[in-house]
Amino acid sequence: MPKNKGKGGKNRKRGKNENESEKRELVFKEDGQEYATVTKMLGNGWVESQCCDGEKRMAHIRGAFRKKVWITQGDLILLGLRDYQDSKADVILKYTPDEARMLKSYGELPDHIKINDTQIMEDSDEEVNVEFDIDEI
Repeated sequence: MPKNKGKGGKNRKRGKNENESEKRELVFKEDGQEYATVTKMLGNGWVESQCCDGEKRMAHIRGAFRKKVWITQGDLILLGLRDYQDSKADVILKYTPDEARMLKSYGELPDHIKINDTQIMEDSDEEVNVEFDIDEI
């Protein structure tokens, strides 16, 4: 019978969501940072984001952040801008919906930013009839 040499199984790796209920301090942007909303998930740790300054940037989710915090389309994030690449940035923080509402009430976010506004196509029950005219040659 082999001895267990590890520290535990799948459930240990899954971890516990201990910090879910505790509130964290609201983080405002500093120099070299910008607020953005996620417009598209690109895969491999990259997202397309629309920044508050009007720029559209590709943002990279770093490894430790990628495993612990799930980022989806429509989330409000804080980006760290790169000095050497204006079209790319790094995701520093994901704001919860409550934090995003507080940022908007403090006037940090412009009015055109929608909080958690995902545009997901829903299946409709309406039947669509499409007719094609095919001319025989």
